[in-house]
Formats: sequence, structure tokens, C-alpha cells
Amino acid sequence: MRARLLWVASNADGVISVLLAGFVSVLGFTDSVSDSALGNTIALTLAVLAFSVLRDRWHEERDNAVRQEAMTEALQTLRDLPARLDRLSGIDRVLVDTRTTLEETLGVAIVTGSGISRALEEARAQTDRWYFKGATGTYVRAVTLPECVKEARRTRRKLDVRLEILDPTDARLCEDYAQLYRTLADEADGRQSGWTGDGTRRELFATILAACWHQQRYRPMDLSIGLSSVMTTFRWDLSSTSLVITQRGPRFPAMVVRRGRSYYDSWNTELHESLKQSRKLPLERASGIPLSQSPGADEVRALFRALDLRLPDEYEDDDLLDIARKAIQESDPYT
Repeated sequence: MRARLLWVASNADGVISVLLAGFVSVLGFTDSVSDSALGNTIALTLAVLAFSVLRDRWHEERDNAVRQEAMTEALQTLRDLPARLDRLSGIDRVLVDTRTTLEETLGVAIVTGSGISRALEEARAQTDRWYFKGATGTYVRAVTLPECVKEARRTRRKLDVRLEILDPTDARLCEDYAQLYRTLADEADGRQSGWTGDGTRRELFATILAACWHQQRYRPMDLSIGLSSVMTTFRWDLSSTSLVITQRGPRFPAMVVRRGRSYYDSWNTELHESLKQSRKLPLERASGIPLSQSPGADEVRALFRALDLRLPDEYEDDDLLDIARKAIQESDPYT
């Protein structure tokens, strides 16, 4: 019932027109009213009908205007859409770049003190490679090589070791490095302040001897050693899980980059190319020089002769035994 009443209200003019038309017809048949009254009634009915027609036409024109305005706005929106999409594309690129930067930042950590030792320990765990670039490689010789070989032997896997260190036969280079080391010393009477060119040279010979010694004891170890003529104050240690970039010791901040980040891949390529440009040692010749558990002076001398590394003329047996001790029995320099 309510729906019908609503319909009648919305169509009142039509309903009135129909009722008036019916009323006029009845009056015309009955001749109960005068002709003038009947004419007025007909005129009223026509007026109502005309109003209905005009109202419908007004509504139609208004609706057409609304539709036209809507179509015009839609057309303008479509025209503006490419520019908006370009802006959105620009925003999207900014968001992508920002996300990439954040991901890279989250993949890089800064550690100090004992955190450096832990980072290096984590890098050694279950690694099948170790790429090093630095100066003398003392920590590599004392800790990294023994631990990596121990873990590789336990799991019976291949171990790829690449070392790039300073050239021990370049006396001027060793002296320049020692001088730099002394100028960076924190204390005038500290260990660093007494560093010498010959001390640098002995450390380098010891690192080479240690690498060859470990290779003879673990055949699946693939070893490469390059000698550089350019010194650096940084050290790069790259394993299969992370890259650790250190400076002169645990007192200085170190950077740890996890594998999967662009920095890791970039430095992997950099270390590979740097090693290619260094002077490679003919390590295949070292296999013919057996090294005992505690190499003697004659073994040390024979090894370096085979590697075409000339030892200083002033070195005597005690000096060579000192190098052998450094190579095999060196303690962790970070402790």
C-alpha cells in the first residue's frame, strides 16, 4: 500500500489529468453543466497535461546537462591520466630505490671489539672459500687458515683459498708499510711504534709458508697467492656467507656485508680482479718441497727457492726458524 501511495505522489500531475479527463467525459454525456463550464474544465485538463509535458522535458534537459557534464569530466580525467601515471611511475621508482637502499642498509652491519672476532668466526663456519686481501695476513695465518682447514676436513669438502698480500721481496714497500704503521700508532712505546720493514717482511714470508704448509696437509685445499705492490690499511675477508672489512685491529670499526647484497657481489668481483693483477706465486712447485710438522731452516729455504722468492742475504738459520715459528705457532693477534 505504501509503495502505491508513493507512486501516486510522484505522478500526481498525471493522475489529476486522468481524473479530470474522466470527469469531463462524464459531464459531456450527462449535459449536467453548461458549455462554458465544460470548456473551462477541458482547458484546465489541457493545462495540467501541458504542465506534465513541460516538467518531463525540463527533467530530461536537466538530466542531459548532468550527463554531459559527467562525460566532460570523464574525458578530462582520461586526458590527464597519462600525466598522472607518469607521476605515479616516478613515485614508484623512488619507492623501489628507497626499498633497495633500506634492504642494502639492513644487510650491512658495523661491529667493533669482540664483535669483529665473532663476525669472522661466523664467516668461517661451514664456508667453502676464503678470499683475503690486505697487508701481512697475520690473522689469516694465525686463525683463519687453521680453523677453515679444520672445518673443511671435518666435513670433507673442498676449500678454495685466495690470498693477496704485500710483496715481501719489495724492501721499499715493506719499509713504507712499517712507517705508515708507526705513524698510526696510538702509543709511543706500543708494539706498533716499533714496527720495522724487516718485521713486515718476516710476517709476509710466514704467511706464505703457513699457506703452503696447510695445503700440503689438506689436499682438497685449492690455494692461490698473489703479491701486491700497493699497500692498503684495510683488510677484506670474504667467505661463502659474508664479507668482513676490517682496519688495523679490533679497536677500529669493521663492516660486515651478508651474502645476497650487492656490496657482497661487487667486492667479490673486486677481489677476484685485484688478485689477477697481482704477481702470482708458482705454488705448483711447492708440492715438490715436503714440509715437516715443524719445518727446519733447510725446508724453509728450499720452499722459497722453489717459489722464486729470494730471501734476504743476511737471513741465517735462526731467522728462518723464526719465520717457521710464526707460520705454524702464531697466536691470535686480536687477543
